[in-house]
Amino acid sequence: MDLILVLKIFFIMSCIMGIYVILRNLDIIKIIINYWKDLILRRK
Repeated sequence: MDLILVLKIFFIMSCIMGIYVILRNLDIIKIIINYWKDLILRRK
């Protein structure tokens, strides 16, 4: 049971860190998404 509790805590902390990083880098993510969109639209 202890292992499951530790994994849950680690998972929650990872989610919080991930959301924080995403919110900090939203402008960079938008640039990357636009770049991929351009690549996909060019091929079609």
